[in-house]
Amino acid sequence: MEETKQQSKFRIPAWARNKYIISCILFGAWLLFLDRNNILYQFQLYREVNQLENQKDFYLKEIEQDRQNHQDLFSSPVKLEKFAREQYMMKKDDEDVFIIPTPPNPKR
Repeated sequence: MEETKQQSKFRIPAWARNKYIISCILFGAWLLFLDRNNILYQFQLYREVNQLENQKDFYLKEIEQDRQNHQDLFSSPVKLEKFAREQYMMKKDDEDVFIIPTPPNPKR
């Protein structure tokens, strides 16, 4: 009588004793967690691809903006002269340029 109670307590369902089901579960666990291309690695790759696509979009916008600035700059000699004077401190032969440095702002 005692043996039958123990057998009924620890009885495994028939579908769980099927060797094909056990094989599929083990194979699935192997692929999800133990394989070289497991699910965690795939998630990391997915995040990296998204990050790289965002960087690509950013740089494409920057390239387009630089092209526009280049076109604006070289479309007019007045704009080109202004840029050269402001950025590279260029001057004409008959003028003097005085540069007054501004003191850095102390952090409060």
